[in-house]
Amino acid sequence: MKHDILFMNNTVVNTLVANDMKKVINDVENCLSLFDKGDAINTGKLVTCKGDTPEDENIYGRINAMPGFIGGEYNVLGIKWIGSGPSNLKIGLPRASVTVVLNDADTKLPIAIADGTTVSAKRTGAVGGIAIKYLAKNNAKTMLICGAGAQGRTQLEAALVECPTLNKVYIYDLYFDRSEQFAKEMNEKHGIEVIPVKNIKDAAEDSDIIVTVTLATEPFIEYEWLKKGALVMNMADYEVSYDCVSKADLIVCDTWEGIKHRMISTVALMYKEGIIKDEDIDAELGEIINKKKSGRENDDQIIYFNAVGMGIEDITVVAHAYRLAKEKGLGVNVNYWE
Repeated sequence: MKHDILFMNNTVVNTLVANDMKKVINDVENCLSLFDKGDAINTGKLVTCKGDTPEDENIYGRINAMPGFIGGEYNVLGIKWIGSGPSNLKIGLPRASVTVVLNDADTKLPIAIADGTTVSAKRTGAVGGIAIKYLAKNNAKTMLICGAGAQGRTQLEAALVECPTLNKVYIYDLYFDRSEQFAKEMNEKHGIEVIPVKNIKDAAEDSDIIVTVTLATEPFIEYEWLKKGALVMNMADYEVSYDCVSKADLIVCDTWEGIKHRMISTVALMYKEGIIKDEDIDAELGEIINKKKSGRENDDQIIYFNAVGMGIEDITVVAHAYRLAKEKGLGVNVNYWE
């Protein structure tokens, strides 16, 4: 029996969905909703790397396998296969590379192989945008982004989709020239005031939204710096102090089990040390999307949000691209069985 699979390169996937942050946000929000409803399975992340610490990963890199199922209008099984090579930039290659494989939910046969590198970057930004939609104060105007890399760029892109009242963005990075380049690029792209800063304390004190997307192994955001109504989005490693979590009015995450399994963010480390317990987590984002729990209740609340990410988010976006590619006759059909 002949069976073909559809190969979608980066141009196909990006043109159809991944270059449009609004589409990515919609897919990821659907994914979080379906996950909370039990119509999705996030099997988990299998990490292959040398060493045992986040510092080892930053030196040697890693490769992750992230399988899962997404139901609803998508109804596919899939796996995200992502490699991260920290030294790639030195030889002109991107740090991250992503391949997504989709399988039919009924037959379990493979139906598509796709590049998901842009998808991976955009869906992480999309999660931040969704958190801002439900957890930021009304009419937030100022934002601090810590980390002037690709994730900082997608976080800003998603934030502007969900919070158009933003009019000033601070950018902080260990390397000030990277902050300056980020500010120049983002000002030209989005037409918003972006200010590179060396004094992170002053920027934090003025910010309604703080996003951390760095490889930090020591906290550098302090609770005493936070203004009333601040949303602190811990989107990567150990970047915010314990007080930012324990003194927050709400603690929200994307998937608490995933965060505990990954064990690299501030709230995860606090759980490991017995400071935070399961019952201290006020909500997962899907519960707020589905109106099972409330998000922000007033503009004075300080809210801590942590996301570890789920492979099913990438699978959802690529499944959307697959459906559109089939409709438009894009991609390359490859014979899998004669």
